[in-house]
This record gives sequence, structure tokens and C-alpha cells, in this order.
Amino acid sequence: MPEQQTAEGRTGPAEEVADFLRLRREQIAQRWADAAVFRTVFTVSRDEAVEAGRAVVEALAAVAASGRVEDSEADGFTVVREQLARTAHSRARAGATMGQISSEMDALRAPVTDLLLDELSDGSAEHRRECATALAVLMGTLRLVMLETTTISGQELINRQRLEMLEIATPVIKLWEGIVAVPLIGTLDSARSQVVMETLLDAVVEQHARIAILDITGVPTVDSLVAQHLMKTVAAARLMGAECIVSGIRPAIAQTIVHLGIDLSSVLTRASLADALAYALQQQGAHIVPNPAAPEPR
Repeated sequence: MPEQQTAEGRTGPAEEVADFLRLRREQIAQRWADAAVFRTVFTVSRDEAVEAGRAVVEALAAVAASGRVEDSEADGFTVVREQLARTAHSRARAGATMGQISSEMDALRAPVTDLLLDELSDGSAEHRRECATALAVLMGTLRLVMLETTTISGQELINRQRLEMLEIATPVIKLWEGIVAVPLIGTLDSARSQVVMETLLDAVVEQHARIAILDITGVPTVDSLVAQHLMKTVAAARLMGAECIVSGIRPAIAQTIVHLGIDLSSVLTRASLADALAYALQQQGAHIVPNPAAPEPR
């Protein structure tokens, strides 16, 4: 609830802080422009840092005027959350830790407090203390909002990097004209299986592939969930007009599939990637013959 006027008609501490912030907005923004949290983000022009500072001061004034100085969800913070998120993202990419960002936000309080105390120099000690306390709480809430946006920004960055790693770990290789292959290494979960499907289907379209090979030689185990993902990928490839072959089924994996009662009868399988490629080439009309001059494998 907004601060109510006192019996003497004087406004409450939070509303007085709001008036002070509006009055001294430019001075505060100028001082904040040299603070680390703004200076290290807005490196092209100091005016950009000043403008960002103004926006934050205006948000603080709106929150103080509403009397919700302890509420990080106060409407006044809405307009600067995007700005704080960009700032937090930039600091995080620069290697700043949560502790460093927290300290940088805490450093913004002193310049504002000094201006406030100068503004209230003629007031009573009690009144100055009340206003300084309201400002301290408000700045603490601002720091909390910044840390919340930092956490969200960091999680979004982690999610993007994870997706990029999944894409890198799922390459599509063009083996021959009309033949593509996806060598899978490591554990398959739902997220990675989705990436495998999307990557393979994109390659089928781009390469005009008629045959796609899913090689699971590097997949350590196959359970019912993995088998389900493989079958969905095979079905999706067929809908795109490509025949899908699953290769690299080792004896241990074959036994596991049998014990689990998984029916892969509708899926074309080959023991190795070489066997799958030979089959694919034959389907393309190529005739595969052994090379008699090739050295015996050691």
C-alpha cells in the first residue's frame, strides 16, 4: 500500500524518497555511469550508461511512490527488468560471478544515500534515518531483482549452450549422393533424441537423401525409451521419403533388445556402419566388390 501522510501532513519516508529520486534523477544517473555495473557494460558511450541509469532511477521512484519498497515484483520494476537482464547477461558473459554482480549493485547505494542525506540536512535525525532506511530497503530490492534476472539469464545461457553442444554432438555426414548418416555417441535422452530427429530430417531435405543411416555403435546401452526414440526417428524419416537404417547393433545390445521384448521388426538394421553403407550403395545401383589387393587387417 502507498505510504500515507502523517498527522502533520508530511508524506511518509518512501514517498519522500520517491520525490527525491525524481528530483535528483540526473545527478544519480551521472554518478552511476561511472559505477562498475554500468561502466563495464556500456563501453561505447558514457551517454548510454547515463541513460540506463536514468531508467533505473525512474523505476525506483515509481516503486517508492507505490510504497512497495520490499517487493521485487512491484510494477515499477517491470520497465527495467529487460535492461537489467541485458546488463546481467553482459556481466555474466564477461565472467563476473553472482557475488561480484551483487557487490557492484550494492555499490550503487552509497552515491544515492549521500545525495539523500544532503537533501535532508535540515531535517531531524529521526526523519533522516527513516528516509535512509527506506532507501536502503529499496536499493536492496533492486539488487535482488538484478540477481533474479542474472540467474534467469545464466540459466538461459546454459540451455542455449546445452542445445548447441547437442547439435555439435549430433553431426550429419553425407556419405554418398543421396546417402546421409548420423553417428551417435553417448547416452540418448529425450532432448537429444529430439535434436537427432530434427537434424536428420533437415539433412534429408537439404541433401535430397533417399537413405539415412543411424549408427548407434557409440551408444552404450539401449532401453525401451531409446528404442522408442529410434523408431520415431525412423518413422519420421520415412514420412520424408527416406529409408532409414539402424546400424551398429552389437551382440550385447541385441540381447538387451530381445530381453526387453522390443519389436524392431519394422526397422531395417545392419551390424555395422560399413554393412549399412554397402546396403545403401547397392540400393543406389552400385556394385560392391572386395579389393583383392587390399592388405589383410592386423
